Amino acid sequence: MRSSQQIAEHATFQNFANCYWREIDAGRTTRHGAEAGPGVECVEWLLPSQRTVLRVEIVSRSLCGPCGLGRIWKRALPEVAPGSQWQQTEPFSALCCLAGESYRRMEGAGAGTDLRGSELELLLRVLQSYQSVQRYLDAAPAADGDEDEFIAAEQSLVFGHWLHPTPKSLQGMTPWQQPAYAPELGGRFRLRWFAAPAARVSHRSAVRQSAPEMIAAILGQGIARLDPKEDERLIPMHPLQAEALALDPSVQAMLERGTLRALGAAGPDFTATSSVRTVYSPDSPWMLKFSLPVRITNSIRVNRRHELDAGVIMAKLIGAIGGDLGPRFGFVLDPAYITLDAPDGCESGFEVILRENPFAGGRQRGVATIAALTADPLPGRLSRLERAVRRHAAERGGSVAEAARRWFDAYLDCALEPVLRLYDTHGVALEAHQQNGLLDLRGGVPARFLYRDNQGFYLSTAYRDRLRRLIPEADNIRSLYYEEEEINRRFSYYVIVNQIFSVIARLGKDRLAAEEDLLCILRARLERLALSLTQAGRRFAEGVLDSPTIGAKLNLTTRLLDIDELQTASEAGLYAQWPNPLFQSGAAAAERGRHALSA
Repeated sequence: MRSSQQIAEHATFQNFANCYWREIDAGRTTRHGAEAGPGVECVEWLLPSQRTVLRVEIVSRSLCGPCGLGRIWKRALPEVAPGSQWQQTEPFSALCCLAGESYRRMEGAGAGTDLRGSELELLLRVLQSYQSVQRYLDAAPAADGDEDEFIAAEQSLVFGHWLHPTPKSLQGMTPWQQPAYAPELGGRFRLRWFAAPAARVSHRSAVRQSAPEMIAAILGQGIARLDPKEDERLIPMHPLQAEALALDPSVQAMLERGTLRALGAAGPDFTATSSVRTVYSPDSPWMLKFSLPVRITNSIRVNRRHELDAGVIMAKLIGAIGGDLGPRFGFVLDPAYITLDAPDGCESGFEVILRENPFAGGRQRGVATIAALTADPLPGRLSRLERAVRRHAAERGGSVAEAARRWFDAYLDCALEPVLRLYDTHGVALEAHQQNGLLDLRGGVPARFLYRDNQGFYLSTAYRDRLRRLIPEADNIRSLYYEEEEINRRFSYYVIVNQIFSVIARLGKDRLAAEEDLLCILRARLERLALSLTQAGRRFAEGVLDSPTIGAKLNLTTRLLDIDELQTASEAGLYAQWPNPLFQSGAAAAERGRHALSA
């Protein structure tokens, strides 16, 4: 039985190698080599900058997700050392080889001036991600807990997303802080509270309840202990952010003058959701989303002032659209914010977004993020998706394969059709990746899809007048408007590649259904939508079906160049085109049809 160290090291290499395979070098596949065994399929990568060849065993292939990788060997290039033998090597050593080769190729392409600094930074984050995975494995319970709890699913992502080379890097969160604040370790903590003069505090709400009233509802009877003055507003803060703010000279000066008061910890216990910086309590009517002094995967997560207003305006816009959403589709909105004003008009660090919490007061069962459903399970256990499908098969009868197909059909009813209809009718596209998507599974199969995240909206410029008629303020969120071509590139990645393909890959890996069959089901659904939709949604569906490539995000390249994707001015450059398995499945089906006609 492998140790947690071996499992974490292999998982870290597999993530990195799959990204390298897609973004840097497709390598050469081979089926020979006595060291691997007869008929064992491998991928070989030439690493000329290191005078090395790397050979990696392919344990399983996927049309939609990561390939499963096994043993690893390397040897000197034949022209460097003729007759050199393959030597088995450890995963992290092989990962360092791939990382080094990536940077040497970038040098040849003339990218950047401090590639060595970026390389060391990447290796640091890789190590951090590996150490976090090992820690989460060591802390995992001996048996599955209450899998129906919303927060249990949020905190179950031990390995992270396969399309990222450092999925569990938390740069800025120390090992001794992780037990309290890392979602995978399930820590509980109380928020830190500050009081500031009302004239220095900005807040806004899209609903009847104001942000200060929402905050009072979170505190309940605990507000008496804080005893704010009549002309003060209370601002909650994540403990990590509170510690960082306490070191800010401008905050220290306000505390010394008494224009800001630190009131300490109060209120109910909160815990981190999968995003780390959004926190949840079953005893609070609201979740809260904070800025954090932590670089999570690609970026330091900061609530920008324009995002605060965008969240409120989008909550109003979704409220105006309302009846068009249908019963299978909904939102977890961010309808309010509160913050301490900075003298220069920029962010003060006290920006807090208030998010709806439909999972409080006994309503927290039967809803799970798609990321949790499709994640690799802990060793020796079934994935959440497999458990859901098998439970549905037991309840409804019939084979597991039939249950998997029913589950997938119901999933597309919720997570694809209404999302495309929203885009078609109103020009609103969603950054609906697997972590931003929640499924209501209380009936056994997906009954409703819920979308969250006020940063993840794309509004089509072609629909601007229509959106303005719904709410005039829609014209004020210019940062969310994009041309249709750019929207479709991102939309295809988030909805199709990141989300739906992950479901297909998981069902295939768990041997509940063949990926080819699920791709045919998805293709047929998109073909029907292309016939029934009339505008942007139709063009999107046709593009996904007819293009040999599909939009994809370059997470490894982003990390190689040490880019903070929330700060870069050329975010579009972080996307590329990858081979489209939907197009390939259509071509294969057409070829089978031609053979059948000629037979």
